[in-house]
Amino acid sequence: MKRILYITLSILLLTGCEDFLNKTDPTATSFVEFFNDEDDLRRVTYSSYYDVFTHHSNRRFLFYMKDARSDNAYSRISGDHHQSIANGNLKSSNRAGEYYYTISMKHIGRLNTYIDNINEPYVEDESVRTRYENILKGLRIWHYFRLTSRFGDVPFRLSPATLDEARVPATPKEEILDTIFPLAVDIAERLPKEEYTTNKYMFNEYSLKALTMRYALYNERYDLAIQLAQEIMDSGNYELYPVYGDLFNYKASSSNDEFILHLDRESHSGSSSHSFQFLGPHYRTGNGKSYVVPLKSLVDSYWTLQGDPIDESELHSEEEYMLNPHLNRDPRYHASIMGHGDIFYGDTIDIYNDNSPMFHNVERGSRSGYWFKKFVDEADAFRSSGNMEYGLLRYAEVLLTYAEAKIMKNEIDDSVKEAINMIRERAGLDMDYADVTLPKYDAYSQNDWIELIRNERRIELAGEGIRYDDIIRWRIAEDVLNQPALGHTRKINGELVSLKIEDRSFEPYQYLWPFHESTLKVNPKLKQNPGY
Repeated sequence: MKRILYITLSILLLTGCEDFLNKTDPTATSFVEFFNDEDDLRRVTYSSYYDVFTHHSNRRFLFYMKDARSDNAYSRISGDHHQSIANGNLKSSNRAGEYYYTISMKHIGRLNTYIDNINEPYVEDESVRTRYENILKGLRIWHYFRLTSRFGDVPFRLSPATLDEARVPATPKEEILDTIFPLAVDIAERLPKEEYTTNKYMFNEYSLKALTMRYALYNERYDLAIQLAQEIMDSGNYELYPVYGDLFNYKASSSNDEFILHLDRESHSGSSSHSFQFLGPHYRTGNGKSYVVPLKSLVDSYWTLQGDPIDESELHSEEEYMLNPHLNRDPRYHASIMGHGDIFYGDTIDIYNDNSPMFHNVERGSRSGYWFKKFVDEADAFRSSGNMEYGLLRYAEVLLTYAEAKIMKNEIDDSVKEAINMIRERAGLDMDYADVTLPKYDAYSQNDWIELIRNERRIELAGEGIRYDDIIRWRIAEDVLNQPALGHTRKINGELVSLKIEDRSFEPYQYLWPFHESTLKVNPKLKQNPGY
């Protein structure tokens, strides 16, 4: 068994993936024979994106499924892993952690090999080689950003490894980050500034800087996050699309200047999209499967139209807001979520009618009684698939990152307030009250601003796979994930009653994921994270 594990590790680190036998020359038997022209460069770059970052149907990786790891949503399929992450069942003996660790290490080995042999393919224009080289280097950094966020200290290599070289202790997380943050900026500045006419999902200067900005914020490197956000803002390349909800359906998903990192049709060779099937309701003969659905916790987090928490509103009671989520609410709720009493495809949703396929307690129904409207376009209701395009990182996140990083440094100036106002005004809040330059905000402490910006992130980016990383980095997972997963609320015999889906738990050691038992056998020098 040990011999098999070592052979597996060797294959992963030296070659990375059997896909590179999908070659132009079917008689090629060596790596150099395979990797020999510009089309090979394009193909390996495409597959390096697709296998992990832009896959069209792998529910474990799709960004819009990942909110189910958090207090925002629930996943009904345990094999998708999001459910076990959210309810505290991620253990060293189950395969979820191994799956993500192994695939990233496999691709790092593959990328190390490609980059080390980057001069092998023939290209007519050397700038093409340089562009692909830096895109591949950016992808390698993306893997390390993810690995360190999940596992902390991990083995770190930027060159191909022999079997013996691969069995090394983990490098401290901060040491890895000290290396890859400046490296990421340097790589980005070697890339073109503008999006490409084709292959726009591939890194350009500002999309790689935006990704680096995200992880700088995650890792409390606030000066770098501010710097990169400012550069993106100053570039003039991106802007908020005027209508928030249209970004997440066919009206604007492929025609806006807000998306910075793209998951478009070209990124998966024109394969169909499945967001309606995965997120949408089972309606009549439609294909919706409600795999991931919003929770009450997210619904209640939408503040009022005036920009205040629902338990602080002077217009209505908290109970009134809980019973009617549309009442005087931030318009992003209506753009993002639908549930009991709402209209879908001309019919009123009734989650308590057991003769309806939208009944909450059937296999393809929503256990919470809510569904995401984001990425669920009624045009796909009776199709087997769609052709939706998605933004993996939007300009709105740049503004929110800039504001949060400045707030964390207690530098709450006019530029911070302007960024927040841009988000709120585009969302459709009543700026006679929600404008954060108004006198009522003058008394805000730093903690008040932190609460505000964290909630703005939650509702602006709801359903976009950001929330889990946020509750981990803010160290609030042990608060928000130690509560039951609840759904729609109604009043029965004078009492508020919410649908209950499951109990959840989160221990402090679960801020890091465990290495799987087989991973520790493959590399005995790797140490298990505490608590597992």
